[in-house]
Amino acid sequence: MPVKKRPRRTIRYAVVGQGYISQAAVLPAFEHARRNSELVALVSGDATKRRALARRYGVPAYGYEEYDSLLESGAVDAVYIALPNDQHRDFTVRAARRGVHVLCEKPLAVDERDCRAMVEACRRHRVKLMTAYRLHFEKATLEAYDAIGKGRIGEPKLFVSSFSITVADADNIRLNPVERGGGTFYDIGIYCINAARHVFRAEPTEVVAMTTAPAKGSAEESAAAILRFPGDRLATFGLSFGTDKTSQYRVVGTKGSLELDPGYEYARGLERHLTLGKRKRTIRTSPRDQFAPELLHFSDCILEDREPAPGGEEGLADIRVIDALYRSARTGRAVKLDRQRPTRQPTRRQEIRRPPVRMPRLVNAAPPSG
Repeated sequence: MPVKKRPRRTIRYAVVGQGYISQAAVLPAFEHARRNSELVALVSGDATKRRALARRYGVPAYGYEEYDSLLESGAVDAVYIALPNDQHRDFTVRAARRGVHVLCEKPLAVDERDCRAMVEACRRHRVKLMTAYRLHFEKATLEAYDAIGKGRIGEPKLFVSSFSITVADADNIRLNPVERGGGTFYDIGIYCINAARHVFRAEPTEVVAMTTAPAKGSAEESAAAILRFPGDRLATFGLSFGTDKTSQYRVVGTKGSLELDPGYEYARGLERHLTLGKRKRTIRTSPRDQFAPELLHFSDCILEDREPAPGGEEGLADIRVIDALYRSARTGRAVKLDRQRPTRQPTRRQEIRRPPVRMPRLVNAAPPSG
């Protein structure tokens, strides 16, 4: 009597692009995602990276010119795309056409058209598409959204945020022209936009933005934005690639306020500061691996045939806002947005805990302030 084969319970991944975020966070995260996720291949255009990282992780490495043949080989079930933003659409669509699922770093793409093309390609070829919003699985963030949703600070009225880093290398892809997905709104502003949308559980209806004059051939160094939400609620945030490091947001309600500082970090623990009248309380969350939860969730969605959250529509929602912000900055005018249905709200049920990773030795890669 033939032995019935058991269905495979592990999703095989190729990580595409071996820049800082892949080496510092994505590749080490597979150690904490072994329950259902396996690293089986690396893709990079740098031969030194391919040799060193293939040896370190014990998997084969391929050049970009070999990407299609890798997809067609049947050796991978999913790809984690960690490429420059203007390459996300191409590498996603190529994977979808070959029946390979896609977990793509944010921003999902550089404009709405590319995002919609990615969503449609994955839908047409019946593969899953997930946007890599790591904070949608992080304890402090989810508990903050939950507390605000339950009225702990009354009705939330204002969202105020600051996110800044120092980008020391003029060749850093963050400084690419906006048309190629460089700039503060794409790289760090997207965190503020995503948080504000979920704090208010709504989509913005109007935006205003200002940016500093960009250097020749590169994106702006600093930017500021105001977003209007239904119910006359406002979000404002400032961004910079050329100032001291900040990573915080405060939500002010009719009965109190809730601040996360730091609020967007992945290598440090996050802190919540709840103020209700004269009472103040600080809640600290220890550092955790924020990338393994993305892999665990996405792999479960593939294995159980359910839609990931955050999906492609979540990535599209933020890009829609970023498009409008840059349009406002160019014209000097407020830009109105069509009313949209809110995307799925992250909930505390999505929290996945894994211990922090150790920073590995980087190969031809450096952090933005390095």
